[in-house]
Order: sequence, then structure tokens, then C-alpha cells
Amino acid sequence: MLTTDSAHAVTELKPATNFTINTPQLTGTLQDLQGKVVYVDFWASWCKPCRKSFPWMNAMQQKHADAGLQILAINLDVEPELAATFLTKVPAIMPIIYDPQGLIASAYALVGMPSSYLIDKKGQIRFTHQGFFSAKQQQYEQEITYLLAEME
Repeated sequence: MLTTDSAHAVTELKPATNFTINTPQLTGTLQDLQGKVVYVDFWASWCKPCRKSFPWMNAMQQKHADAGLQILAINLDVEPELAATFLTKVPAIMPIIYDPQGLIASAYALVGMPSSYLIDKKGQIRFTHQGFFSAKQQQYEQEITYLLAEME
């Protein structure tokens, strides 16, 4: 399930679907992160554009963490060893959440890989992206900094 890049500012705001976070770096729920800007990225080991997105997400997490950005990468591989192999080649500093049954992905109605959702400080989905293109990294970061600058 690969897609071309498609970016959308959400015209009708809706709350992001809550899910549990249980990683070595972070535990709780998505709802617990209200007050932060959250970039939720769905990925799989077989997804070639995901290989490009990980270095960018690592850079964004490092650059904007102190300003209130939290990136969450949700893996959809059925076999955990596939994700582990991917992560040895393309390391991640952000929390990795495993969703092998696709329950979180279903709640977000994914249409392709990678898919990302940029959630504002109030827990509303503000931007969505299907695909990842290096040429659009500046646009993606501008959306993040725009939401980080918003007052709560």
C-alpha cells in the first residue's frame, strides 16, 4: 500500500483517536500528550519511503523536542523481527509503538504508507500526509513550527 505524497490541512477539526503508548521512552496514552504537538507516523519495514522519513523524523524530534514536539512512529509489521531488522539499518530516536493487528491504523483509516497525522496541542488533527518526499521536508517542518507557535 504505497501512495504518492498528498498533504492536507484538515478543514473540519476532529480529535485524534486515543491509543496506548507503551515504549521504553514513553508510556501513557496519546491523550496524555495534550499540550504538545504530536506527529504520528505509520510505517512498515517494507515501505521504501519510510526509509527516507526516519532520518528526517529523528532530526525533527531532536530539533523541536524542547519546544514541545513529540514524534510517535507506529509500526504495522505482523512479524516483530521485520521491524527490528529495519530499525538496525534505519535507527529511530522517537518512541516506536507496535500495532501488528492494525487496530490503531484502522482507527485512523489509513489509505497508504507512510501516513502521518500532525496533532495540535489540543489533541486535534490539523494536517495529514500520505507518502513522504524529501522535497517537501521544509513544508512538513513549517507545519510543525506553526503548531508549536500556536497559543493553547
